[in-house]
Amino acid sequence: MQEIDSLLIFYYFSLLTILNRTTTVKMICAEDIEKVERLIRLSETNAVLPDVFVPWHIPEDNEPLMPEEIISLQGHPLFDTLSASQKRELGRHELVQVMYSYAWAEGLACFIFNKRLLKIPPDSVEYRYLVKELIEEFRHQDMFAKAIRLLNGKKIQLSWFHRFIGRFHSRYMPASLQFISVLAVELVTDIYGKMIRKSPEVYEPIRKVSELHHIEEGRHIHYTKLWLKHYTDKAGFLKRTAFSIVVLLNIWYMRSLYVTKENFEAIGITNTAKYAAAARKQLKQKFGKEYLDEIIEFVQEFNGFNFITKPLWKRILAAKL
Repeated sequence: MQEIDSLLIFYYFSLLTILNRTTTVKMICAEDIEKVERLIRLSETNAVLPDVFVPWHIPEDNEPLMPEEIISLQGHPLFDTLSASQKRELGRHELVQVMYSYAWAEGLACFIFNKRLLKIPPDSVEYRYLVKELIEEFRHQDMFAKAIRLLNGKKIQLSWFHRFIGRFHSRYMPASLQFISVLAVELVTDIYGKMIRKSPEVYEPIRKVSELHHIEEGRHIHYTKLWLKHYTDKAGFLKRTAFSIVVLLNIWYMRSLYVTKENFEAIGITNTAKYAAAARKQLKQKFGKEYLDEIIEFVQEFNGFNFITKPLWKRILAAKL
């Protein structure tokens, strides 16, 4: 939290007054409607059910639970002081924390979508798609909860700060900021999901969880980008700046949930503060160097980098711009 300085907070809340004047956007062009109809058909004909798709019955056989390169401390000299068993167990606890944060974030997204449904006609194409997405998001939350129980790792409750920010944002921010937040979180979760599902050595039920999430989140990302372009295409400098800061804050928010001192305590480390601090620093550098390409590309699409936002992205996310 020390990375979120007063200047960033000032920029963010100053720009909210501008975005709060944004009117509700409707997707009215035929091209938009046809794209969403296609997403609805895919959801109906290619539903992926976690209880069928994920082989929950397969027991662990000492295989990796997540790729070693995405364990927070990997790449730091302290990582080499851990035994093979400690590295595997650290991966377990971090994976549980990641999935816990995904379930929490998707719960907030469902709250945002339900608020949106109250403002649009039930027979509209947008309403019909959001209902499909809500069904899939609820299944995802159930799937993550089942994976957490399967892994039996150490789950750390979100801090009061994280809970306050999540609830405040989902309740009071303009729709444009809420949907761009949903998209930012979807893009972040997809980073880890791609790496896990492409690692054949990883415990199969976890690979399948990541694969299922990737399949359906791909549709959700496509829809949210389609919806947001009505805001971003004609956005002026201040709105684009606000959108960029919101994406930045959501990435920081999710990344800050992954590392805890309790995870190191669970694997037998005594100097947990030292290891957790090193892990946070290492994860920040890895995120900036390896994990932000798609997110940076999205922000570039609406010209979200400027003399205000570039320094913030470099300082807080170590982004390579």
